[in-house]
Amino acid sequence: MDIVDQQNARRQAAQKRITASRGLSGDADRLAQSYREWADSYELDVDRECYCGPSIVAELAGAVQAAYIGRRRAATAILDAGCGTGLVGIQLEHLGFRLIDGFDPSEALAEMARDTGVYRKVEGDVDLNRSLSGYLSASYDMTVCCGVFTLEHVRPDRLRELARVTRPNGFVILSTYKSHAGAKTFEDEVLVLQEAGVLTPAHCLYNGRFLGEENAHYWALRVLEKPAEQRL
Repeated sequence: MDIVDQQNARRQAAQKRITASRGLSGDADRLAQSYREWADSYELDVDRECYCGPSIVAELAGAVQAAYIGRRRAATAILDAGCGTGLVGIQLEHLGFRLIDGFDPSEALAEMARDTGVYRKVEGDVDLNRSLSGYLSASYDMTVCCGVFTLEHVRPDRLRELARVTRPNGFVILSTYKSHAGAKTFEDEVLVLQEAGVLTPAHCLYNGRFLGEENAHYWALRVLEKPAEQRL
């Protein structure tokens, strides 16, 4: 097998692992097992597929901070929800953010994120499909989430929990696949939360590059003033 054949074989294997991960929607145990087995080759696999999502999410967070967050970038607290190996955190750190926390359902990936040295703390075995009971309301200026909704690992209604841990007039920055948003499930949830006075869309980059040939929508959602019962 020559070098080109080897490269093609590796890329096909990477595509197979990425595709397999999309069939694990909402199953925390299977997700943790899959990513534990995938951890050693994860970054190489997504790099082969030109994974643009982390840099776009980080750049959008930087633009939102510059335009709307009334504090220095180094003092802006960010939660990286579903941080994986820390690809978004690395990009955020390059942009000057210093107060970055993260969590992931996979302890194996969370350990790799810790090793980057860009996070204050990273928790593993945290399932966003359940309540984030360890995180206080209004704890962060921004919450970023790359790939979690995009790969449909998490139900759209969990967006409310990300809004809960983000302070009023803070932002939730995330990505969704066209197919996910096109099914209206995510957009419907945004509308429900907007009507409930929880958050409102500030900006959306439609049909941007994400992973390989796959495109995604990138959302900047502004968190509104909390209802009285959420401020307790």
